[in-house]
Amino acid sequence: MMDARIGRPDGRGARARAALARLRDGLGAAWHDPAGRLRALAVGGAVLAGSHLLAGQFLYGPRLDGLRDEMRTVAAQARDAQSEAARLAAELEDVREVHKWSEEYRIPVDLATAIHEAARQEGLRAELAFRLVQVESGFRQRAVSPVGAVGYTQLLPSTAVGLEPGLDPARLFDRDTNLRLGFRYLVQLLEGYEGDERLALLAYNRGPGVVRAMLSRGEDPANGFAGQVLRVAD
Repeated sequence: MMDARIGRPDGRGARARAALARLRDGLGAAWHDPAGRLRALAVGGAVLAGSHLLAGQFLYGPRLDGLRDEMRTVAAQARDAQSEAARLAAELEDVREVHKWSEEYRIPVDLATAIHEAARQEGLRAELAFRLVQVESGFRQRAVSPVGAVGYTQLLPSTAVGLEPGLDPARLFDRDTNLRLGFRYLVQLLEGYEGDERLALLAYNRGPGVVRAMLSRGEDPANGFAGQVLRVAD
C-alpha cells in the first residue's frame, strides 16, 4: 500500500530540492549546456539516491516529476546533438574525399563532387566510378567516340534510352544525367556478372552480347579496357 505521506513535503524532500539547487548554482553557465546538464543530473541523481534523499515519499512524489521531465528533455537534446554531430562528421568526410579525388585526378572540385555523388546514388564504389570516367573520356564532358558514345561515361544513346525511356539523347551531354546513367548501366552489368568487375567492364566497353558470345565459345573477351580501369594486367 502506498504510504499516505507520499508527495507530502518533509525534511528529506526539502534537502533534495536544496541539493539540486546547489548543483545548478555550482554549475553556473554549464547548466545550460545539454550534454553538461545531462551529466550533472546523472551524477547528482546518483549522489542524492545514494544518500537516501530520494527515498520514500520524495522518490515517488510529484515533486520529482519536474526533475524527471528535465532529465528526459536533456537526454533528448543530447541525442539530437549527437545525431547532428554525426551528420556533420559524415559531411566533412565527404568533403575530404572529394578533395582527394580532385587532387588525384586534377579535376575541378565541382566535377569531383558530381562523380562522387552520382556513384553514391547509383551504388557504385567511388574509385571505380572515377577510373571509368578517366579511361572513357579523360573527364571531357563533350567527348564523342567514333561509334557515337557520348560524354563523361561514353554512353551510347540507345543504351541510355533503354535505361531511361523517353530520354532526349541530347541530355547525355548534361553532366549529371550522363554520370547517373553511365554508373547505373555499370551497376546493372555488375549485378548480371555477380560482382565480377572485369567482366562487367568488358561488357560495358564491348557490349554484353559480344562478351556473352565470346564466353560461350570459350574465348577470353579481354581487350585491355578492364585492365586500364582496374589498373591491372588484362
